[in-house]
Amino acid sequence: MSAQRTVVITGASSGIGAACARYLDGRGYTVWAGVRRKEDGDELARLASTRLRVLMLDVTDRESIAAAGRTLTEVVGETGLSGLVNNAGISVAGPLELLPLSAVRTQFEVNVIGVLAVTQTLLPLLRKRRGRIVNISSIAGRAATPFLGAYCSSKFALEAMSDALRLELAPWGIAVSLVEPGAVQSQLWQRATMSATRMLGGVAPELFRLYEQPLSRMQNVIARAATRAIPAESVAHVVAQALTASRPQVRYLVGKDARFRALLKWILPDRAQDRLLAWFLELPHGV
Repeated sequence: MSAQRTVVITGASSGIGAACARYLDGRGYTVWAGVRRKEDGDELARLASTRLRVLMLDVTDRESIAAAGRTLTEVVGETGLSGLVNNAGISVAGPLELLPLSAVRTQFEVNVIGVLAVTQTLLPLLRKRRGRIVNISSIAGRAATPFLGAYCSSKFALEAMSDALRLELAPWGIAVSLVEPGAVQSQLWQRATMSATRMLGGVAPELFRLYEQPLSRMQNVIARAATRAIPAESVAHVVAQALTASRPQVRYLVGKDARFRALLKWILPDRAQDRLLAWFLELPHGV
């Protein structure tokens, strides 16, 4: 099998990952779509060409990553990989004061450690083709939002890791790009809300009451933002640009809300941003 245009995508079961798999498959890539559940892979393959390959891959499982690496090495061989799209991610939502530390660790295990683990395993194949790495971040990797502190922290970490990788891998011609979407039509936030409801259900009532009103307001804001979210396919188009541009950008902002938030981050002092964000989110701001 030729690896002329062969790319691995993690977290391809749904959302941005599935959209990237379908879009790149349609553009003639040989796509290795990483999924954790066979039925998700079967559904993705049903909607794609015969080039698409399903890769069982859990980015938090060392043996799963090693097995995926062995499979790719056997099939791709000396021709290597032309791209790796690190998309697998989760969102842990809730006030930082109330979040179980185990949930925060899981947040980083998936969004940060998992990215590095997969990248380390596949770098020998990427080096053979001067392949590219595209890490799916978020505008939350530049500007934090209350009650998404764990998620934002993981994306800030991913941005720093990507910057370091970009410099470290430059001698081999391996470009590293970050894609930073705003609100995207995805099940990520629905799952985050459900997860937060389960986690916070065990919090002492007197502690939960401290945040009950602002959390309710935040959920309303997230629901309104979902109505303006861009389709995941818009992100897939940008991922394709990062994989094919003669000089790929370091960061790609995707969506009007992401560009606006980045502009505010650039032009406003932190305190002014705090007040504006609190007003927009209908949250009290006492400092």
